[in-house]
Order: sequence, then structure tokens, then C-alpha cells
Amino acid sequence: MDNKDGQSSLQSQKAAWRKSLIDKRQALADRAWRNDMLQRVMRVWLIERPDAVIGAYWPIKGEFDPLPALFRWQEAGLEEDAKSAQRHRRIGLPVVNKVDKTLTFYTWFPGCPMEEDAFGIPKPKDTEIVVPTLIFVPCVGYGPDGFRLGYGGGFYDRTLASLQPKPFTVGLGYDFGWLPELQPEIHDVPLDAIITDTGVMWPEQRR
Repeated sequence: MDNKDGQSSLQSQKAAWRKSLIDKRQALADRAWRNDMLQRVMRVWLIERPDAVIGAYWPIKGEFDPLPALFRWQEAGLEEDAKSAQRHRRIGLPVVNKVDKTLTFYTWFPGCPMEEDAFGIPKPKDTEIVVPTLIFVPCVGYGPDGFRLGYGGGFYDRTLASLQPKPFTVGLGYDFGWLPELQPEIHDVPLDAIITDTGVMWPEQRR
């Protein structure tokens, strides 16, 4: 098998995984329970993080919604002693740059004005651009060494490759998204951590 055939086979396998996992995600019977568990894992995981600006995403196609947990994180920052060094915590949602196909994050808060982007996904309207030091990335699936299976657009990989300093990246998904045979392509950027409804999946051990 030459390189072209191998690449075609890899893309076909990824497409099959992607369809199967999205179908399963959209048909979840225990969605509320899984979401509650993942919200809990997120909130505990965030306690020790120093970040003041976190990027996330607007959920589509049955994705887990990270925004309620992040709003709790934001509120917790406001409740801290006013004399502390804690800066106002901000949440950003991504907007695709049509020219270079990277993501820019705009401030989001509950009730802020929204509009649809070119892909029909809601985005903040006329809010401030922020630069996250931590980004929560949606995972269709995930595999060894922190690599993820996304939708195939490459937006996060291009964005992470272009940001300096590179933000800490955390994949969010359900535990059934584990793909032990997932192999990265040359442009794929590994995540720093992956958490699911059953806990931290990558790294396997955190210290």
C-alpha cells in the first residue's frame, strides 16, 4: 500500500469512527447523568488552575455543554476576597477566521447577544476579544498520547500551532469516545489533558 492509499484508508477509518460516535452521542439515554458527572469532574479539576481567561465552545451535535461549569467557575472568582490578586475571570467562545481558518475567542457571558457564524453555530456578538491561557476542546473521540478525533476541519490544530505562548488544552468528551487505534497525522497537536464523565483519561496519572 502506497502513502496515498494509506492516507485514504486513514481518512475513511476516521470518518467511520466520527459517524459512529456522533450517532451514539446524539442518542444517549443517560445524557443528563453523564453531563452531571462531567460537570463535577470539570469543577473539581478547575479548583487548582490559576487561569483567569478560559476558552470553551458552544455545544453542537450532542456535545457536552461546558458553559454551566465555567459560569460557576466565574462566579467563584467573584466571590473571592476583593483584596486578593484574583483578576476578573472571563470565558471566551471561538469564532472562525475565514482567511486563515484559525479561531479567535470572544468574551461570552450568560445573556450576552449572540449571532450565527458562517457554519450556523452561535457566537458572541460585538464582545471583547480575549486570549485564553486554558482552552477546553470538544472531542468526538480521543486516543493514546492525548490526540483527539474532531470533525476534520483542523481549526483547533491550526489555532494551537499559531498561538504563542501555547495555552493549556483540555479535551472534553464521554468515556465511550476512547479509540485505542487512533493514530495522529503530521498536523495533529496533542492535548495536555482529556477529561470525561468518568474522570481524567489523559494523562493517565496526574501528580
